[in-house]
Amino acid sequence: MLPRVVVLAIATLALPPPVSAEPKPLWEAGIGPVGLYLPDYRGSNQSRGYVYPFPYVVYRGDFFKIDRWGIRTLFIDTDRVALDISGYGTPPVDSSKNTARQGMPDLNPTVEVGPALNITLARDKRIDYTYRFDLRLPVRAAIATDLKSWQGIGFTFYPNLSLDLRPELFGRRWNAAIQAGVLYTSRKYNEYFYSVPLQFATPTRPPYAAPGGYSGAVFIASFSRRFDKMWVGGYIRYDNLSGAVFDPSPLVLRNSAIGGGIAIAWVFAESDRKVEADD
Repeated sequence: MLPRVVVLAIATLALPPPVSAEPKPLWEAGIGPVGLYLPDYRGSNQSRGYVYPFPYVVYRGDFFKIDRWGIRTLFIDTDRVALDISGYGTPPVDSSKNTARQGMPDLNPTVEVGPALNITLARDKRIDYTYRFDLRLPVRAAIATDLKSWQGIGFTFYPNLSLDLRPELFGRRWNAAIQAGVLYTSRKYNEYFYSVPLQFATPTRPPYAAPGGYSGAVFIASFSRRFDKMWVGGYIRYDNLSGAVFDPSPLVLRNSAIGGGIAIAWVFAESDRKVEADD
């Protein structure tokens, strides 16, 4: 499949550039709550809810952007190819509350940051497009931290296909996206989540050393919409670990899970300066 996708990507690079869109504020700022329901870790049979403050920030600069695709520094930015920065993270895990990890050290929150090569395979000709189909190739370094200590835990690679849409519902245009990909993680990354050192082994939790490699499939659907001074967004994520290299780990108690979240923010400030934007 990949060679055909690459051929399609090369062919679409020659398509004409999009036409102009309505200008938007250079920056926007807001605040609100976000509610999340997530598995303790991929492969855990326990999930829990979280509620956090949600800072809503948008910045539409020429080379630095904060938008619905995340925090981006555009090293390369053409109509069809972009090289930017992508990120991801996981919540903390209190091992005393997780049956599989009883007696093991807690898991700190993780932060993943790294470059991403994004290739637009197809889209309409508008800057404020109604559809866009991308091949995305993010590589991220992962760090586990409680803000007092920092530990490098390896790397992740998440090649995925993403379909961004702007359907019109109830007279308003929404942002929506469907994403599907496969995840590869380094040995050190998998050791952090799935290895069982000898000192933490029990009769029902034998010692285990996790290798690096294929780590399952990921499917994500998301939406967002700005309503005057209010913004709402949410997502749902499905992970399938069938065939993952760490499947034999005694800490993997299920091979699929669904999680997600929803956020609402009040947008209390925005710039007078307007710029063209593709979000």
